[in-house]
Amino acid sequence: MPQPLETFDHNYKVLIVGDSGVGKTCVLLRFKDNDFQSTLLSTIGIDLVNKQVVVDDKKIMLQIWDTAGQERYKTLTKAFYRGTSGILLVYDITKKKSFDNIRYWMKCIADCYDGDLENAPILFIVGNKNDLPRERKIKYDDGQLLAIKYSVKFFETSAYTNCNVNDVFYRLAEDMYYNSTGKRHVTGPVFNGTIKVDRKKSTQRKESDGGHSCC
Repeated sequence: MPQPLETFDHNYKVLIVGDSGVGKTCVLLRFKDNDFQSTLLSTIGIDLVNKQVVVDDKKIMLQIWDTAGQERYKTLTKAFYRGTSGILLVYDITKKKSFDNIRYWMKCIADCYDGDLENAPILFIVGNKNDLPRERKIKYDDGQLLAIKYSVKFFETSAYTNCNVNDVFYRLAEDMYYNSTGKRHVTGPVFNGTIKVDRKKSTQRKESDGGHSCC
């Protein structure tokens, strides 16, 4: 007898983007299967994973697209931005170039929406591999300040230790759900905004904005 199809209340498309080698696939596998594989090859093209979570007693299906970060795949990835409800923009805290390229990825996303913030997705900036403190090149506060510039939430994660991985996806699911149902308005990123940052206040926001470190 065939198994009944799994039902859900809401369905959201999520993209994981960022440079090659920052650990996007490892983060996704940790969330999906609670598994870590250190010998994964770089993603070729785009892979799709479905994962269900619960928000306010509602079943939320996340369709998570794991994208390749290599230069030759960036135009392919761009076609998938539209229709997306959430984006995780990932860099590697041990690789400065991957952090510097966050601005490039933000520009790619901005180009897709032509500054139309009403239709822009919920976006989180994620600094991965915070289990490697001795190899760290990007300070926590630098990641948070960049997120503040774009008016988005910031997290540091580790697929290896499972630091904050589930929290990132659940918080993203909450924001997408509350935004789409009108229960709470969550704005998309401010692509060209520049603001004055009070470093003392930015430190105080580590817990309130969800951008906390566990290492």
